[in-house]
Amino acid sequence: MNGGDPASTRAEAGPSRRTRGARGRSRAPGDPGSGGGGRSPGETDAQRDPVERAKAICLRLLTGTPRTRQQLADALQRREVPPEAAEEVLARFEDVGLIDDAAFAAAWVESRHHGRGLARGALARELRTKGVDSAVIEEAVGMLDADQEEETARALVERKLRATRGLERDKRLRRLVGMLARRGYPEGLAWRVVRRALEEEGEDPELLEEHFPDA
Repeated sequence: MNGGDPASTRAEAGPSRRTRGARGRSRAPGDPGSGGGGRSPGETDAQRDPVERAKAICLRLLTGTPRTRQQLADALQRREVPPEAAEEVLARFEDVGLIDDAAFAAAWVESRHHGRGLARGALARELRTKGVDSAVIEEAVGMLDADQEEETARALVERKLRATRGLERDKRLRRLVGMLARRGYPEGLAWRVVRRALEEEGEDPELLEEHFPDA
């Protein structure tokens, strides 16, 4: 039998239970004493700060794919980033060269002309849809001169000639000229290039004359 004083035993056990209780209590998120600073569990700086959020969105979109300023601005608007934060980030990215519409336009013209055979008209339309400024577009498409554009048009027609052999003359002409028109070549240039290609292939110039009265 234990001869100890029961009151003494309770006194010794009491503080231990209070300590365990204090340790078991946790502060709610946002409690100034909790060290959370008002942050929800798992919340990052980019989620709390609209500027950081805008930066994260832009960097993600720019990874591996150049974008115009307007493309990024549209993306930030769709994600409901405040206009002030969006403008701050876009201006900062322009300052450090992460956004460069002139370089984007020049690369676009080079790639789409040599890869798809697009003429200046089609290239300008594409750049406008991406929000590039008119002066920047004019400078970019100006890298293609008239001689280079006509040379590309002739190469396109040469590749298409074989596939159109056997068609009626009128249908063949429409198909060849239409192919160039869809790539942005001026009508006069398209007719002239097609006529020359057909004459070189052996078509009678007099028979072609009725189809090319103004070529």
